[in-house]
Amino acid sequence: MDYLEFYGLREHPFSNVVDNRFYYNSAQHSEALTRLRYAIDRRLGLAVVIGDIGTGKTTLARRLLEELDESKYEATLLVVIHSSVSSDWLLRKFALQLGVVDVADDKVDIIGQIYQRLHEIYSADKKAAILIDEVQMLNSRELMEEFRGLLNIETPEGKLANFVFFGLPELDEVLSLDEPLKQRVAVRIKLEPFSEDNSIEYILHRMHVAGGGDEIFSQDALREVYRYSKGIPRLINTICDNALLEGYLLKKKPIDRNIIETVAVDLGLREVH
Repeated sequence: MDYLEFYGLREHPFSNVVDNRFYYNSAQHSEALTRLRYAIDRRLGLAVVIGDIGTGKTTLARRLLEELDESKYEATLLVVIHSSVSSDWLLRKFALQLGVVDVADDKVDIIGQIYQRLHEIYSADKKAAILIDEVQMLNSRELMEEFRGLLNIETPEGKLANFVFFGLPELDEVLSLDEPLKQRVAVRIKLEPFSEDNSIEYILHRMHVAGGGDEIFSQDALREVYRYSKGIPRLINTICDNALLEGYLLKKKPIDRNIIETVAVDLGLREVH
């Protein structure tokens, strides 16, 4: 037996792996999606989503990508995993993700291919949307200038390439490397941690998706999760997952505030005096 069987769950409710089945549509995230869709549909060119670690930027990026109908959008998501990215590599990646066949070797030729592909997408009455996660890692003036160049490709109806940048607060400094690019930001969204009420709703939502009920965590426990997580979704997941394991080891139903406090100590979220 593990904690799934003990608490009557079908699956683990608090994995930090992005899974759209567990997506919690808070008022903040719903508004962000509406504003991002508006930016893309109006061909405004550049939208930016900024948030601290664990506030749900990647979850929002995946949700937005899922909502962009393939019949109306040529949409792609690029996750930056290291900072040593050249402009040649980046342009080649864009070309491949936009569907360019036989990408050229020469940078100037690649830009020409991207230009042609964007016009093909436009002619098909579709909108090109390039979502990029962890953009703060592209800390290079040269790369920011490349983005600005692609944003200059437009028709009277707007930009042919629509970028949505997701990143940590340092992204503002990266955009400042090219002031003309920063001035092109049409929509800027700041993700905040959840309120206490939203945090509790988030926990119960994930429990329901996994097959559990409201009775597994006591109300005091739910409030303690918020206190130690400060409303950051990733920390909420980590605390709750550890609490379910701790509760199972203690054969405790429901999980109470003492279990949350024990987990908070184990995770270094609570000082022991």
